[in-house]
Amino acid sequence: MDEIARKKGQLREWGESIIIALVLAMFIRTFIIQAFKIPSGSMIPTLLIGDHLLVTKFSYGIRLPVIGKTVVKFKNPHRGDVIVFICPVERSKDFIKRVIGLPGDTIEVRNKKVYINGKLYPDPHAYHSDPRILPAEMSPRDNFGPITVPPNKYFVMGDNRDNSWDSRFWGFVDRNDILGKALIIYWSWERPFYHIRWKRIGMLIR
Repeated sequence: MDEIARKKGQLREWGESIIIALVLAMFIRTFIIQAFKIPSGSMIPTLLIGDHLLVTKFSYGIRLPVIGKTVVKFKNPHRGDVIVFICPVERSKDFIKRVIGLPGDTIEVRNKKVYINGKLYPDPHAYHSDPRILPAEMSPRDNFGPITVPPNKYFVMGDNRDNSWDSRFWGFVDRNDILGKALIIYWSWERPFYHIRWKRIGMLIR
């Protein structure tokens, strides 16, 4: 009987440990840090297809996923931050882009160049692979705006400007839909042969 009781006690301890570990993992994933992977080339060359990232979910505050609202704000996103957010037009998907326009900013794109509040933005992360300049009536890719960012909204763009589906096409990101700030690449490999990109592992995302 003592042996049976001992085994039951061990099983109970294991069960409690597993439950605690699951709850802790869920807490960390919901409120502290979460892993994401890059499936597209919209952020080339900053992020490549096959990069795996850690995103800090507490950078801008505490967001309750059930109600989809930030209940405690630590700070607001800064221009240049790389953020993960719920896509406004495909809410089942998470997107990653760079913050370009802050609330109150007037954004304009003229012949691929970004202007903020009437001044040319240095745009150090922009990458262009297509020499063509498309007119505004054909596409908002290279000529867009001017448009003013509403309160509590953000204008985002992919670094791969000629191949990014972003605020130029579908509008603004709501503050409450921002999930976190991209922090570091913890793993990276290149398809189709899954060659490991050792030099990218450990890179901070800027």
